[in-house]
Amino acid sequence: MAVEERSVPPVGGRDERWAKTDTWLYASFALGYTMEAYIFTLAPVATGWVHEPASLRSLLLSWAPIWLIIGIGIAGPIGDWLGRRRTFYLTMATYGVGAIGLYFASSYVVLLIFLAILLAAAGAEMNMIMVAVHETMPTKHRSKAALMGINFINFGGLIVAAVDLSSSSGTHSFQRAMVASALIGVLLVLLLARTKTPESPRWLVRKGRADEANAQMLHFYGAEEVEARQRAVLRAQEEARERAARRPASGRRWPYPPLWLRVTAVVLVAFADTTGFGLLTYTLGPVHFPKLTPDIILVTSAAGFATGFIGLLADRWSRRWMLLVGYAGSLVLTAIAWGTESAWAKDLAYFWILLVILNTFVNLAYITEDTLKGEVWPTKYRARFTALCRFISVGGYIGTIYWTEHFSTPHLILFNVCVWVVGLLGAALWFFGGIETGMGTDIETVSGAHGIELSDMPLAGTA
Repeated sequence: MAVEERSVPPVGGRDERWAKTDTWLYASFALGYTMEAYIFTLAPVATGWVHEPASLRSLLLSWAPIWLIIGIGIAGPIGDWLGRRRTFYLTMATYGVGAIGLYFASSYVVLLIFLAILLAAAGAEMNMIMVAVHETMPTKHRSKAALMGINFINFGGLIVAAVDLSSSSGTHSFQRAMVASALIGVLLVLLLARTKTPESPRWLVRKGRADEANAQMLHFYGAEEVEARQRAVLRAQEEARERAARRPASGRRWPYPPLWLRVTAVVLVAFADTTGFGLLTYTLGPVHFPKLTPDIILVTSAAGFATGFIGLLADRWSRRWMLLVGYAGSLVLTAIAWGTESAWAKDLAYFWILLVILNTFVNLAYITEDTLKGEVWPTKYRARFTALCRFISVGGYIGTIYWTEHFSTPHLILFNVCVWVVGLLGAALWFFGGIETGMGTDIETVSGAHGIELSDMPLAGTA
């Protein structure tokens, strides 16, 4: 059975629907994000499991981003070479090895080794999710699925903090076993979800395997749904053209943001968010409030997760505005925290209130920039460019961990103010020089793939 090829899908027929396959895809993305955050959050929590030399505390704090970017750097080219689905199976196998090793880790060195294995897998896993979500989700729900999936990163941090706090009365080996057991449980559910999802049809087409892509689409969605999604892509492209025509002329020379602008804007916002959130959540506790580390992670993750449900409006709201508001709000609230440090240092109630309000804006910036950096590249190079921007931004965060190691609390917060200024510059660059990637815009328009013949693809408008 084959779908008839045509340059323009027929007019009429039903609209695209959310299929069972989409549910399994979204579940795999949400669980994958949860796993990544769960593992990344282990490093600062693990500072309490072993008696490491004080001089090596920064090593344990930087261990997470170091191995995360190693996984990111490997996953970029591998994901574009082997495909999204095969890379997912590689990351899950690596997760299994790391989780079993973590269960038996009783020394500082062994703990670092198996955390490294888990973190490399997490970096690769997250990179593939950020790529695959845009290539597989239906156009009508793409933005919503992307932002709400990222929100489960907050959920992962919430879980590991809750598990650590609930087992804090036990021995360190008991806490470690609880965390590892929860990790294996989530991994088993993730494996089940991945067995019920297809390879990215857009990646298959770009690899010259259109027949295989066509067969997978028919198997997982059916001919009627494939044609409905073709029509949805064309309709979204037409709406994007109409919005662009109504928008006042900006005077820029390019119809689509050039590569240098995309890379610069994405790196700036990604670095600011990774560093700003990281120093606030993962460094402030172990260095300045060591007894409150799990509590800080729990509060910031819970506040972020609650705020993240704004992602349900992502198909209606402007991504450019969400990005700008997120970074502007983060800058203003961090400046307020710096100016009132003497007050909340004496009364931690003020500290918790500020932390919650600040994280509403930080998370808005977070889910928006994480969505942006996976969508503005062509399918052929999406995994590696997403990895490149993440590698640079996380690498910059690693440097700030050592740079701010001996900062006082006021100086650390002032440094964070400067970090959010960098993020706001990136958000402004995209606001004025970028294009609208939200409001139901299809991935083909977002990635600048307007000139591709629809008759070459099983799914219309494949980027």
